[in-house]
Amino acid sequence: MLIASLINVAKYLRWKEFVIAFFVMAFAASLPNLFVDLSAVFHGMPELALGDIIGGNLIDLTLVLAVAVFFSRNGFSVRSEMVQKSAIFTSIIAVLPLVLIFDKRLDRIDGVILISAFIFYSWWLFSKKERFKKTYAGTDKKFVRGFKSFLINVAKIAVLLVLLLIASQAVVGSAQFFSNTLGISLSLVGILIIGLGNCFPEMYFSIISARKEENWLVLGDLMGSVIITSTLVLGIIALTSPFVVRDISPFFIARIFLVVGSVCALIFIRSGKKVTKKEGLMLLAIYVIFLITEIFII
Repeated sequence: MLIASLINVAKYLRWKEFVIAFFVMAFAASLPNLFVDLSAVFHGMPELALGDIIGGNLIDLTLVLAVAVFFSRNGFSVRSEMVQKSAIFTSIIAVLPLVLIFDKRLDRIDGVILISAFIFYSWWLFSKKERFKKTYAGTDKKFVRGFKSFLINVAKIAVLLVLLLIASQAVVGSAQFFSNTLGISLSLVGILIIGLGNCFPEMYFSIISARKEENWLVLGDLMGSVIITSTLVLGIIALTSPFVVRDISPFFIARIFLVVGSVCALIFIRSGKKVTKKEGLMLLAIYVIFLITEIFII
């Protein structure tokens, strides 16, 4: 409902296609990460927040991208030079938190680095005119026509954000329950459960867009989600509540597969300038092997 309301407001304001995908959709999809991860850190569970971001990035670059490719007719065409360069930046950003957390802490300096990376990419993106020519038409022909409808959608957004904040508290409590009941670390709960749940908005939006052959929207959403969660969300957390991860060993497997997934996604996007269904199967296989490995280790 939050995503639908945000898109309706953007359509009323006649925002451009890639802005919708990268900033509106990706930011909306990242709000659960922000609220849940902030709550986790405030409750003394930073491993849950870090697991959510690392797990979510891996899922976006493998599972979600693969499913979107399957729902497209002939794979994703990515001939744009901007998308090619964005793919490089996305892959680097996806593993940046792993580099910064190497010393087992995320402090305010790390937060400044992360937010600076987000500002730099946003500046670079807005300097390109390539995808700011087409006004977003949405996935149907239903538009917000009047100012009254616009205000109603703004009010919905405010109410839904409050509900999302409340829900984040329940998610953190449920994560603690899973950890205690299943006898696994909070890090793995974040990687395997919370990360997957927080990727459902991207999955939903990507499937709808892929069926309409709106490849720009899918790639903009996925790249935006990875970049926003890895830089802006984690940067805000580091600035407001720096934390120390006492044990980073549960992230070992996830780190390896995140690097592999990022590199493969980058290669597939840049080679032949098209992501094929065969390459989608390979991305799906990476995620399945990751799950089997994590469960086997547990």
